Formats: sequence, C-alpha cells, structure tokens
Amino acid sequence: MARLFITPREIDFINDIAKEVIKDVVGQKIYLFQISEIKSKVHDIYEESPDKVFESPIELDCLVKYNEQEIRTNRFGSEEYYTIEAYIQSRDILDKGIEILEGDFFSYGSTFFEVIKAPLSNTIFGQIEHKRFITISGRQARKDQFLSKVFGPTSEEFNDNDAIQETFVQQRGFKTNRLGATGDVRDLQKNGVLDIPISGPKEVSSKGDDTNSGSSFYSDDD
Repeated sequence: MARLFITPREIDFINDIAKEVIKDVVGQKIYLFQISEIKSKVHDIYEESPDKVFESPIELDCLVKYNEQEIRTNRFGSEEYYTIEAYIQSRDILDKGIEILEGDFFSYGSTFFEVIKAPLSNTIFGQIEHKRFITISGRQARKDQFLSKVFGPTSEEFNDNDAIQETFVQQRGFKTNRLGATGDVRDLQKNGVLDIPISGPKEVSSKGDDTNSGSSFYSDDD
C-alpha cells in the first residue's frame, strides 16, 4: 500500500496493536538463553566453541504454536520429539536490544529447544524497513546439548509453586507493573499521540475471585 496512506503513525499503531494482543491478552512467554560471545572460548582452528556459556535467561512475550508430538524410532528404541514456533513482535525485540540467533536455546514449559531459524516475517504493507514478527523455529534439545533450571509455568502434573500460572498482569505501555519491570514501549504513547491509560494494568489473579475457587479478572475500578 502507498506510503501516502500508511505513514509512520499508522506503522506505530499497527505495532502497538500487535503488542497489545501479545502482552495484554495472550500472555504466553518463552525464556531465551543466548550464547555469551565473551564467556565462550572459541577453538583457534575450527572457530567453534565446544563448551558454550550462556547468558541469564530473558523472558519474552510471544504467541506460541506448539506442534503435535512426534515419536521417533532409532536403534536405541523410541523417543518423544517436539518442535515449536514462537512469534515475537519485531519492534518489541528492537526496543529491548535483543538479537536472536541460530544456536541459541529457549524454554517453553519444561522443554528446551534449540533455535534453528529466526527469520523476520513479511513487511508491514510492503514497507521494507518495517517487519511484523520474528518467527522462531525450535527443535527439542537433547539433554546433553542444553540443561538449565526450568522456569514456569510447566504442567499441572507438577507441584512446584510456579508449575501453574495463576497470575497474569497486563503491561499496557507502563515501565513497571505489579510483577516488576516490563520493558514495554507503546510508540503512540511515547510520541505523545495517545495519553497513558488512566487506569493501570489489569490482571487475572486471586484478587478477582470472591469465591476462593481460583483466579479471575481483577480491576481496581471494580
């Protein structure tokens, strides 16, 4: 579409709407483990790092496509195998100064995945400098490839405190919410086109449940 009709303000609006859906409605997340180029020693001849050192995990808001489990059979028997795709809003990655590379690892639930592809998706209305999402394709990592502490939520079959996520707090462009720093930026707010929401981030938690039967929507306005 012509740039006459899709101006930078419209681009900001499209990005902000995508962030709103991912961060304030969907609420899915992965934990990214990036290879430390400084801490990992590279072989002088092969220019590879046999013993990789990873940075602390980064929590990323995303939309996850969890593919159906595959069963693979080899000479040692059968094994379960998962693949996954995670869609991350591209400007959100730029805001946070994060570059996702092949060979990085991430977790979703109790499973760790190796990043095998992380391409940018199609452009926004044909404007080459603006992309919609980064699509991370991951394949399940072997235990000898990568092992780390598991970050929840994981599964209701476990009894860890964070196995089931009972609290979800929106971000809505605020630098912090009840859970801490968000790193969230909404460009229309930043550029003064829209005001900061009068009411703060809403949440799904036990605060909204008067029957003690579980988490429910909570708003200070209620």
